[in-house]
Amino acid sequence: MIDNHIPVNYSNRTRRYVDRLTARAIGACGVSVLLVMMLLFVWLLWVVMPLFATPSMQAGPLQPALSTQPAVALGVNQGWGWRIDSQGEGRFFPLNGAAPEPPLQLARGPVIGAATADNSSLLLLQPDGNFRLVQPDFSAADAQPRWKFPLGDGAFDGGSGGFTLAALAPSGDREWLAALSDGQHIRLLRLAAGRPMQSDMLASGPVSQLLLAPDGKLLFASSERSLRVWQINGQQVTLRDTLPLTHAPRQMALLSGGRSLLLADDNGISQWFDIADERGVHLHRIRDFDGARAGQLLITEPQRRVFATLSAAGELQMFASKRQGAFFHHPLGENVRQAQFAPQGDGLLIERADGWQYWRIDNPWPDISLRNLWQKVWYENYPQPDWVWQSTAVDDPYQAKFSLVPMVTGTLKAAALAMLFATPLALAAAIYTAWFMSPALRRWIKPAMEMMGALPSVVIGLFASLWLAPQIAARLSGVLLLPVVLTVTLLLCGPLLKRLPSRWRAGLDAPGREVWLLVPLLLLVSALCLWLMPLTDSALWGQPLASLLPGGYEQRNLLIAALAMGFALVPLIFTLAEDAIFSVPAALGQGSLALGATAWQTLSRVILPSAASGIFAALMIGFGRAVGETMIVLMATGNTPVSEGGLFHGVRALSANIAVEMPEAAAGSAHYRILFLSALVLLVFTLVLNTLAEVVRQNLRHRYGQHEGQG
Repeated sequence: MIDNHIPVNYSNRTRRYVDRLTARAIGACGVSVLLVMMLLFVWLLWVVMPLFATPSMQAGPLQPALSTQPAVALGVNQGWGWRIDSQGEGRFFPLNGAAPEPPLQLARGPVIGAATADNSSLLLLQPDGNFRLVQPDFSAADAQPRWKFPLGDGAFDGGSGGFTLAALAPSGDREWLAALSDGQHIRLLRLAAGRPMQSDMLASGPVSQLLLAPDGKLLFASSERSLRVWQINGQQVTLRDTLPLTHAPRQMALLSGGRSLLLADDNGISQWFDIADERGVHLHRIRDFDGARAGQLLITEPQRRVFATLSAAGELQMFASKRQGAFFHHPLGENVRQAQFAPQGDGLLIERADGWQYWRIDNPWPDISLRNLWQKVWYENYPQPDWVWQSTAVDDPYQAKFSLVPMVTGTLKAAALAMLFATPLALAAAIYTAWFMSPALRRWIKPAMEMMGALPSVVIGLFASLWLAPQIAARLSGVLLLPVVLTVTLLLCGPLLKRLPSRWRAGLDAPGREVWLLVPLLLLVSALCLWLMPLTDSALWGQPLASLLPGGYEQRNLLIAALAMGFALVPLIFTLAEDAIFSVPAALGQGSLALGATAWQTLSRVILPSAASGIFAALMIGFGRAVGETMIVLMATGNTPVSEGGLFHGVRALSANIAVEMPEAAAGSAHYRILFLSALVLLVFTLVLNTLAEVVRQNLRHRYGQHEGQG
């Protein structure tokens, strides 16, 4: 033999070029993957961050005063402002500072003004008890706005003089409800175009402030020590609540929709709304806003549950019903006498004795904060704080609820239960296939298991929702008992195998032969369990177990999703775990067996520790697949966004929520951006999970690395 060693530094030019090109291509691909992940992360952040941006205000020029008389009503609409002063003069003026329209005498002053919640109709009350109903009309797109009198331009007699308080609300098409008070009595007027006025006198008592709900169904009257609420149903008026007050209210207002009442007193500002209990529906004091004080003015937005306080020093503080304290502060200057938000909340018109000024506001999502996304919030008419996801409803004054906790809880519950179902099956199958099964049988079983992983998840979800869910509902007791029955059957197979005739046992001694006995036996036991238990239920209770559960049973529930998703995870975990076990050097197992260890001892003390990092990686990849699964969870769980609920109730996962609601979300809306926030949470959770999994995998590999280097 010729001893001709190749020099270590020997290499031709082509090989060096190919090596460098390959190394650079692999490095470029790796860097590209990282860049794509970073770009995806940055893009999601770019969409989400405006939700948490700080509001801002921009001041317009100070315009000269329109009248020496104070305003009793003020409004903003379509680039115009309007005001009615205490002498009954109404005037429109452009917000861009152009020349205002000439004033129009709407009523004989002095007058008291009362407006509907949307500022579309106004009641001008004169000292003699006469009143007029006025509307600022902006219906003509190109023409100047004008004043309308929906009940006619004549004055109506309110019944008597001396009224000092008034409230107004629409009660139907061209119908209004007006409440008037002289401080001791309340007169309720029903006004309609073309019909005579109807009047009711309510129970007497001290009255300092009056408010009507936007739909005219509730009347609120406060005094120094009490708050009274009347329920109005057509012609029937009922005193529903009389609530004691510890402090005399200085101001009273309703948030958008009329479901939340704000009371401002010397103690601060409190929120009240109706809650149903065993005594019926009644008004309850819910909470006090942190840092809110009854200032000179209390202003509410017409279309959002946002209000602002304005102190005598001109400090503006803005609050939202779903946030604890003020989310915005801004100085406006002293001596502000009146203020009114624009309909969309994107502007604020203020008036001083020396002039008026319009402020533009950038505050698109005042309700959104990290707290109400992750903590319990007490929503209107709910009996207690809760995590709620309910993005849309048919009710116009509906308050959207965007808690991510139900989806995160549903994602983790579905993924954990699917892993609980898939892990024992997949690992047991992988161990048996790689260590105990004969090579000839393994060549058939492993490809068959890998082919199962090619099934589309939508097919599995369809199968689970249309066939599996009804079958489990009819055979629930058998399904719950099946794991116990199969475990007992497997444990009994060992002792019973020794009692078989010797000629039968001889045919099972070869490795892998026992599967031909176990599989038919387990299938027979499963069929008997699923067939006999429903018969037992019918004999004992006369109906399936699912209909008797105390917490109820939803046909598409967490159990169905876990079984279907577990079925989809088994091939993935099996393939990776089996490869890890089969890749352990054969010399390790052979050496252990040669030293006298049994097959189980070799497996548990040599093979599995050596393959631990690969097995753990298989489990983490399977869990990541379960967390990101969409179609199975979407089709098999009923998509119920609740944080509570057990095995037999529906859930909703983050991925399924994005798939369901993204087509309905308006681009750029809060709903749209919160769905992107859900995707960001899912991405961050996956990255953190994979990072921790890699750290654990490397530790396992380092711990048992000495075995991998042998052989």
